[in-house]
Amino acid sequence: MEALPDGFVVGLRDALGTDNCSTDPADCLPYGYDNSRRVALPQALGFATHIDQVQQAVQLCNEYCVPLTTRGRGTNTIGATVPTEGGLVLSLERMNRVLEINADDRLAVAEAGITNAQLQEAAAAKGFFWAPDPSSAAYSSIGGNLACNSAGPHAVKYGTCRENTLGLTAVTGSGEILRTGVRTSKGVVGYDLTRLFIGSEGTLAIITEATLKLTPRPQTKRTLRALYKDIGSAAQAVTAIMAQPETPCVLEFIDGASIDMIRGYSETDWDTDLPEDAGAMLMLEVDGSDAAIDHAVQAVETAARNEGLLEWRAAADAQEVQSLWATRKALSPALRKVAPKKINEDVVVPVSRIPEMIERLQTLSEKHAVTIVNFGHAGNGNIHVNILGDPDDADQLQAMHRCLDEVFDLVLSLGGTLSGEHGVGIEKRDYIAREIEPNALALMKQLKAVFDPNGILNPGKTLP
Repeated sequence: MEALPDGFVVGLRDALGTDNCSTDPADCLPYGYDNSRRVALPQALGFATHIDQVQQAVQLCNEYCVPLTTRGRGTNTIGATVPTEGGLVLSLERMNRVLEINADDRLAVAEAGITNAQLQEAAAAKGFFWAPDPSSAAYSSIGGNLACNSAGPHAVKYGTCRENTLGLTAVTGSGEILRTGVRTSKGVVGYDLTRLFIGSEGTLAIITEATLKLTPRPQTKRTLRALYKDIGSAAQAVTAIMAQPETPCVLEFIDGASIDMIRGYSETDWDTDLPEDAGAMLMLEVDGSDAAIDHAVQAVETAARNEGLLEWRAAADAQEVQSLWATRKALSPALRKVAPKKINEDVVVPVSRIPEMIERLQTLSEKHAVTIVNFGHAGNGNIHVNILGDPDDADQLQAMHRCLDEVFDLVLSLGGTLSGEHGVGIEKRDYIAREIEPNALALMKQLKAVFDPNGILNPGKTLP
C-alpha cells in the first residue's frame, strides 16, 4: 500500500484542524475494526464536526484518489466500517447534536454521530420515541443505524429506519452536498433518494444529518413470556399472532439451545424456573391505550395458545420486566462465551415460512454436525442463525461454511433475504448475487458510479 501523498495530509489538516486528524498508527488502529472482528489499519484518521469538513475531506480524497471509510461508533457486525483498502477513516462521532425536536410535526432533526439512546432520551422528554431500536442502541450512532437500515425488536409494529426517516443531508462521493426527502408525512416529488441512501452502507454518500419521524409513546405496555414444548409449536404461534389484528410491539423467538445457554449464564427468577422440557420461548410486548390494553393482550394470548404451549406468563411489575429482558440480553454474551468465533447471520423469511425454516435448520445442523442456535425478531421473520464451532479446527471450519452456504440457499428458496438489519458489508458481499439478479446488480453498479464516480466511498463493500 503506497504512502499517502504529502499534499493530502497537509490538506486534511487544513480541512479538519490539526487536533482532529492523525496519521499515527497508534491513533488509527482503534478505528480499523468493528464488531465483525475484522481489522485493517487506516492510513489516516479524521474527525469531522461540520458538514463543510465532510465535504472538504471527500473532495480531497477524490483529488488524491484516497479511499474513504465513514465510521460512526463501530458496532457494525459485517465489516462495513473496516478500511480494507487503507486510506482515510472519517469519524462522525463528534457530530452528535440533536438540532430539533418538533412535537407538533412529530419529527426530530439530529446529526449522524449522536447515539440512538441519546436521541431516544431527547424524544422521550417530549413524549415521543424513534422506532428503530437495535440491541446496540446504547452505543450505535444514528448515522450507522441509517447506513445499515438497522431496526430491532420494535420494527415488528413500528417499522425500520426506512419507514421512520423523512429526509437526509448527505455528501455524495463526488463531494456534493445533497438534501433529500421532506418534513411532512407525505411527499412524492422526485425519486426517493432518502430510501436509496438508507442501507447503502456509506457507498453512495455520507449521511451527516437526518430528519426522523417520531411516534408518541404509548400509555401502557405489557411484557409477556410464552414457553413451548418444541420449536414447531412456537413457530406456529408466531404465524397465528401475526395473522390477527392486534400486532405486538415486540415478538422475539428463542429456541431450546438458546434457553439452555441462558440457564447457565443468567441468574434471574425468570431463568431459574424455566421448565426443563421447554423447547422454545416467545418474548412479547403489547402496547397501547389504558382502555384497550387488556383486550389487546387477550387477543395475542388467544392466538399464541396451541397444543404445544407449556406456560403463558405476564410480568407483574417493573422488576419482572427487567428480569425478562435480562434473559434475552444474556443470550449474546452466553453465545460469545461458548463460541467466541461463531458465525452469526440475520436472515429473513416470510412469517408463514418460519416453521419450515426452523425445521430445516435442524436438519442442516445434523447433516453438518454443527450446533445451530436460533433467536431473533420472529414477528418480522428475522431469525439470527448462529452456527457454533471451532474455526481454528480446519475440519470444523469447513463444516461451518458448508452449512452456512446451505442456510443461504434455504433462505432464498423460502422467498427470504440474506440480511434483515445487519447489512452486507464484507461478510455477505460475495453471496448477494444469489439474491439479486444480474440486471439489477448492473444497475446498482451504475448508481454507484453516478454518486461516487471515482469509487472512493467504502470500496470493496456491499456489491460483489
